Amino acid sequence: MPNELRRLQTMHNGEKVVPTFSAGEMQRRQDGLRAVLADLKLDAAILTSYHNINYYSDFLYCSFGRRYALVVTDARAVTVTAGIDAGQPYRRSFGDNITYTDWRRDNYFHALQQELPAAKRIGLEFDHINLDFYKAMQEAFPGAEFVDLGKPTMWMRTLKSDEEIALIRQGARIADLGGAAVCNAVRAGVREHEVALAGTQAMVREIARTFPHAELMDTWVWFQSGINTDGAHNPVTSRAVQPGDILSLNCFPMIAGYYTALERTLFCEHASDEHLRIWEINCAVHRRGLELIRPGARCSDVARELNEIYRQHGLLGFRSFGYGHSFGVLSHYYGREAGVELREDIDTVLAPGMVVSMEPMLSIPEGLPGAGGYREHDILVIRETGAENITGFPFGPAHNILRA
Repeated sequence: MPNELRRLQTMHNGEKVVPTFSAGEMQRRQDGLRAVLADLKLDAAILTSYHNINYYSDFLYCSFGRRYALVVTDARAVTVTAGIDAGQPYRRSFGDNITYTDWRRDNYFHALQQELPAAKRIGLEFDHINLDFYKAMQEAFPGAEFVDLGKPTMWMRTLKSDEEIALIRQGARIADLGGAAVCNAVRAGVREHEVALAGTQAMVREIARTFPHAELMDTWVWFQSGINTDGAHNPVTSRAVQPGDILSLNCFPMIAGYYTALERTLFCEHASDEHLRIWEINCAVHRRGLELIRPGARCSDVARELNEIYRQHGLLGFRSFGYGHSFGVLSHYYGREAGVELREDIDTVLAPGMVVSMEPMLSIPEGLPGAGGYREHDILVIRETGAENITGFPFGPAHNILRA
């Protein structure tokens, strides 16, 4: 039995679990990263973000105040994880794993030094590490040159493999099931949190059935009513739904770090004429947006054309964010493929293999006719000759006025 405190531990506890993706898929990702290292003449990559560690190793960490890394060289890949997690990171990682203990504050950097004793040119994610972290890296590797890998890795993640698209497709299907459970739970007098719980439970159970070897974490529902619909990311509350309320359905299944989404405008029992008018306009923008998503389309051009529809109806000023974004390894608290967002200031051209949303939203302030937040959200896979909509849940007044 060990009777000394060790700085590093090899916690190869148990066997590797059934992975999310094939060995060939994970090797493809790591080899792609190695090609970037060679092109930039780097000795190694030290990846630190949730999304990149997950993407290149299949391990999704829980930080809880500790640091994590995936070290990739031309010869090996190893996750560097906190001892509190014991053998779970090893079982989940594609590659090796080393854990560091807590009893000295610099044990994390000691682990990195042991992995890279002679590295002089190292890739880091500049968009993830803060200034203190960067200074600590400089102290751990004196004389080394650091090069940004945030952007190159992002562009790699924007193009999905067939295996990724298959998983994302399942996520969209499961989001539809969560949406159905939410609609079935809505009635006047029910509280937002009770509706949200119904959707979350339905999705978690279906993820467990479809992916029996997956970790079950981070699936959630935001369900908002009345004034709470004005923001796209407003938390669930205990507000009771009232007849005539505008409602926002937001279902987010998470599968191995891959986020998918379904968002719909709903009404409880009935909607006013002005609510119906604005809702129909937003649905028209949504339909046109679905038509514009195709290979060769420029993100900024999509946004500008949709702006014109809102402008014609005097509603452009009530739009507050972009029309959609890339999907893959991301969550509401980490990750973003910022190069693929449907905004006026993004000139990226959509290409086969990208997966993007169309999600127009209007937010009409309280006190005005038709007050509330309106949003629809579908996920599309860009193909060689068009785009495939993998969201099946219907939208619009013909489907989503929920009557008792």
